[in-house]
Amino acid sequence: MAEPLRDDTIRRTARIQKNEITEHFIYLRLAEKIKDEKNSAVLRKIADDELRHYRFWKGVTGMSVRPGRWRIFKYYWIARLLGLTFGIKLMERGEESAQVVYHELSEEHPEARRFEEEEEEHERALIALIEEKHLAYMGSVVLGLNDALVELTGALAGLSFALQNTRLIAVTGLITGIAASMSMAASEYLSTKSEGGENPLTSSFYTGVAYVATVTVLILPYLIFDHYLVCLGVMLANAVIIIFAFNYYISVAKDLDFKKRFLEMCAISLGVAALSFGIGVLVKTFIGIDI
Repeated sequence: MAEPLRDDTIRRTARIQKNEITEHFIYLRLAEKIKDEKNSAVLRKIADDELRHYRFWKGVTGMSVRPGRWRIFKYYWIARLLGLTFGIKLMERGEESAQVVYHELSEEHPEARRFEEEEEEHERALIALIEEKHLAYMGSVVLGLNDALVELTGALAGLSFALQNTRLIAVTGLITGIAASMSMAASEYLSTKSEGGENPLTSSFYTGVAYVATVTVLILPYLIFDHYLVCLGVMLANAVIIIFAFNYYISVAKDLDFKKRFLEMCAISLGVAALSFGIGVLVKTFIGIDI
């Protein structure tokens, strides 16, 4: 006969139990709101599994546990606003502590280890079945965002010292950015069409929108602040924030290495900006532009 569980093990097991019932309601709420029947069926299956897991742990602890209402609200809206795959994977990332309890219980309840392995494999397989249109076009988003970051941070850094007039820099950068976004969207359309990939028009749309959104965020400081160096500093900070947010999203949604991608994009964008700023200094010094 198995020995009674220690108090600390019971507390940790109860936390896992709470996670399971909480996630049951998260998946269930999402399944009720998602229009895509395939994705809804996948979410209902995961919700049923989470309820089964909760009942298993309830049998171990002998306790009923209430779901976490705030967690249900938080992850429900994260998934609705930022995508199912991102929301679900972000939620599942917070479950490492469960591994310790599974290991502790495996001697007294041998099925716990098997249960853990089955749960992990099954959930990964089910999550992989979820189809989201925007993730299929993530390559187009990367193209637009990365190109805008490299070109605009460089252009705005060079213009900042060459012109030293925030409104003129903003107008010049905006014209350059809009023209470049249309050019990039057209290039993506032709490239996708020639390669026979995803819908060319949709690919070009994602590329263009990502480019324009990035341009807007980078130029905004030049419309708010008066000193060109302050604008330059805020613009570069915005660029780093965009790189951080985008790469964090991609690393979670597609299980990629966040640190490597983040540092690489920062090095490229900020390196080009530094080089362009140096060119602006040379233009200002030797050509003698005075505005």
